[in-house]
Amino acid sequence: MSPARYRSVSASALAVAALLATAAPAVQAAPASSGAAASPAVAAAPDIPLANVKAHLTQLQSIATANGGNRAHGRTGYKASIDYVKAKLDAAGYTTALQQFTSGGATGYNLVADWPGGDPNQVLMAGSHLDSVTSGAGINDNGSGSAAVLETALAVSRAQLAPDKHLRFAWWGAEELGLVGSKYYVNNLAATERAKLDGYLNFDMIGSPNAGYFVYDDDPVIEQTFKSYFAGLSVPTEIETEGDGRSDHAPFKSAGVPVGGLFTGASNTKSSAQAQKWGGTAGQSFDRCYHSSCDTTANINDTALDRNSDAVAHAIWTLSAGTVEPPTGEVFSSTTDVAVPDAGAAVTSSIAVTGRTGNAPTALQVGVDIKHTWRGDLVVDLLAPDGTAYRLKSASSSDSADNVIATYTVNASSETANGTWKLQVRDTASQDTGYIDSWKLTF
Repeated sequence: MSPARYRSVSASALAVAALLATAAPAVQAAPASSGAAASPAVAAAPDIPLANVKAHLTQLQSIATANGGNRAHGRTGYKASIDYVKAKLDAAGYTTALQQFTSGGATGYNLVADWPGGDPNQVLMAGSHLDSVTSGAGINDNGSGSAAVLETALAVSRAQLAPDKHLRFAWWGAEELGLVGSKYYVNNLAATERAKLDGYLNFDMIGSPNAGYFVYDDDPVIEQTFKSYFAGLSVPTEIETEGDGRSDHAPFKSAGVPVGGLFTGASNTKSSAQAQKWGGTAGQSFDRCYHSSCDTTANINDTALDRNSDAVAHAIWTLSAGTVEPPTGEVFSSTTDVAVPDAGAAVTSSIAVTGRTGNAPTALQVGVDIKHTWRGDLVVDLLAPDGTAYRLKSASSSDSADNVIATYTVNASSETANGTWKLQVRDTASQDTGYIDSWKLTF
């Protein structure tokens, strides 16, 4: 997972159009839509063998050991990692393509792999960054996500899956330098190419040794797909906030593609409440070896890696089959613009909820559309009619993307439904401005 703001990229001479023609010649343009839940007839995803995923991690560790101890951008260990993944996919029947770019004076690579078939107008994409930092082998960050995505792609091949949607998998380069590879890929897609993407799923650090179970809260259908899976295991989840805007979903989200993903935690500290529900050690980082030399194959929680790898496959099987609209309910909304002062006091936008009985639901959907030139500056809260604040988004100096366009889920079951609800927004830093465009509550 990247710790820094985006950096500039020097593009190589490789034409992205040629890459796309090689990787997926049959794909045509269509409007983007939310990732769709499966119809009842969808076959269950296979169990992803933990031993297979760990075998990939062993190979990535061996590659790092043989190449100066890391798999970082511009180093021989990264190219060897790309070659390893590509060989597996080529043998499994994928159409693969290397996308080349330049960053920091060194050549970088993205690997894109397309599975034949599926609706060419609806592309479901899953990805992870394959590079490590220079200080270590990067086995949790992000060998874990890369290995799980690879083994899921190989499971698609073993099952000869024929999904309704076209499947595409990707492994990104130079994420640790500021999402360079994924940003390059998205920025060089024509508008018609972007419009094909029905959803992008991101997996960055999913085997943290002191693991939590965090789900991205961006697209509601993708989010619910993961939450439902973990609920079936009786594993509680929380909304992912530590890495918001710091991994490869961010460029897709900024381009309007529905995104989602999983995360088990990095340098943040596990609370007592989190340790009580997930196990592990309170007061300790989710991953004490984050961006360190000790991020080796010994730095993996097998249970977390196993559960999350199976969740990756569940999402691929579910979201690539059929089209169902997101859950709907009674909607109350506001479209009145409210300016957010630069580094100023908090402002609010109000919605009057009437005609409801009893309390708000346990899964109150809060849809937010805030236009802002540096979303990391913003703190966003939902204020219940009695004034109780529910934190939707915290400020993050590393989140450089534009705008906050997301749907958050709030357990508001202790609140009376009827009354005036408010969206409160505060800009915590100077030099960037914006406004509340619209927001809504879905009961």
